[in-house]
Amino acid sequence: MADPETDQLKSRAAGGTEHSWCKAVPGGTGITALAILLSKAPDFSLLQAALHKLQNAHPILRSRLHFDPDTNTFSFVTSQNPYLQLQTFDLSSTSIILQALPNPETVSVSISPFHLIFEHQLNLNTWHDPDPSSDTDLFYASVYTLSNDEWVVTLRLHTAVCDRTSAVALLRKLLELMGGGREKELREEEELIGLGIEDMIPTGKANKPFWARGVNMLGYSLNSLRLTNLNFIDANSPRSSELVRLHLPADHTSQIVAECESREIKVSGALAAAALIAAHSYKHLPDGQWAKYGVTTLVDCRSNLDPVLPADHIGFYHSAILNTHDLNGSETLWELAERSYKAYANAKNYNKHFSDMADINFLMCRAIENPGLTPSGSLRTSLVSVFEDCVIDESNQLYQEMGVKDCVGCGSAHGVGPSIALFHTIRDGRLDCACVYPSPLHSREQILELVEAMKRILMDGCATATE
Repeated sequence: MADPETDQLKSRAAGGTEHSWCKAVPGGTGITALAILLSKAPDFSLLQAALHKLQNAHPILRSRLHFDPDTNTFSFVTSQNPYLQLQTFDLSSTSIILQALPNPETVSVSISPFHLIFEHQLNLNTWHDPDPSSDTDLFYASVYTLSNDEWVVTLRLHTAVCDRTSAVALLRKLLELMGGGREKELREEEELIGLGIEDMIPTGKANKPFWARGVNMLGYSLNSLRLTNLNFIDANSPRSSELVRLHLPADHTSQIVAECESREIKVSGALAAAALIAAHSYKHLPDGQWAKYGVTTLVDCRSNLDPVLPADHIGFYHSAILNTHDLNGSETLWELAERSYKAYANAKNYNKHFSDMADINFLMCRAIENPGLTPSGSLRTSLVSVFEDCVIDESNQLYQEMGVKDCVGCGSAHGVGPSIALFHTIRDGRLDCACVYPSPLHSREQILELVEAMKRILMDGCATATE
């Protein structure tokens, strides 16, 4: 514990989007988790030093969350010194944790200890009950020993201070700092944590007439009531986040990328379309019956802010665009992918990721406070969410030296959010998409069936494109 007399504190209030995440995380949405599976034992002292270097380089990572009940506001209190202490679990302790976890309800697929540990981290909610008498850490790290030749390094962060771009940057920096025991230094950032996204939107980009704001909020509210949802299995029991991973081989991945490029869309468009088609088929609606589905696309705004932020600037700088799409079962992958992606791109061209930011944050908070406003109290805001941009990850000599066997990263979604949240990466030329869903609102069997259908749709789309 740092000396309070020498550990000088600085703070700033949470911005609008950050405040929304602070409201969402206690309910289960917004726990950012990363995990690395290693075949070589990590050097604990080197890992601890690396984590402190990350905190020194990024003030937001050595901040704590403060809640003021009188004003119902949150703020980030930043200390001068890093505070994170690595938690380590030996083989016995890890075994006890695994045995205590709920048994997966399906026997149709083998779930690895690595997968179970990751889901365990995804549901460790340190922030479920904000305590005004004590500030809460925003960054945690652990190492689990799975066997004599497998270890898992995990990072867990509050999403208000770590979006997906931040998580990718942290993972890469951590591996560099740990790699081979080599000493590496990180550039020092500013002494104060960066501004919230709202304070960096270019002048005029978020402007909207008052009447237009009212019309848009009414439109969002009415659309949410008309949206078709994936069938709910259990809407009453307490929820947790689980995930299923969608993998495609390199040849199919390259074909999908090529088809997207030829249509001037991104892979996110193909994934969203596959999810929509799979979900519509799963509903078993009468032939030709129309249904409306919601797609939330998350866009990294760093390159469009003032000033422009680098990709390794840690914080939450994403915004969301919600589009709805009508399906009747006759849609093909590429037709729907073009339609859905271009609807998103058109909204982005009109700056809706900036102009609608406050509206979406407001409505998200209202849903959290009044779950009954959503179907069956499910807190579902759309069928699927997807990130506009794909993460590209290539193995290298450093990965081999450290014994990196697998890695996964995503955010929890069992509070307010979509039925299925997609976090897609192209790793060594192969698509690897973590599909997160709220359980038992949806079951593992149900999502496995949906993801398998998505995979078939994508692979069939490759076949038809080459005919």
